Amino acid sequence: MANHKSALKRIRSNETRRVRNRYYHKTARNAVKALRESTDKKAASEMLPKVSAMLDKLAKRNIIHKNKAANLKSSLTLHVAKL
Repeated sequence: MANHKSALKRIRSNETRRVRNRYYHKTARNAVKALRESTDKKAASEMLPKVSAMLDKLAKRNIIHKNKAANLKSSLTLHVAKL
């Protein structure tokens, strides 16, 4: 167990951030999955900028790696272009 007041606060804040980051990551994964399963070009074209923004925010906050975000955005853009 932690011995300092600041360490106790750090434990609490880390848990809060962990839960929040898991929520953001899971939401983005579901959005990517929905976009991949989409077969309608118009709907997919409308979803793509929103999903790209989500991935950029995750990368900016270091929830996912910036190269992973770039790879996902690239593959999703190709998917939408092929529809």
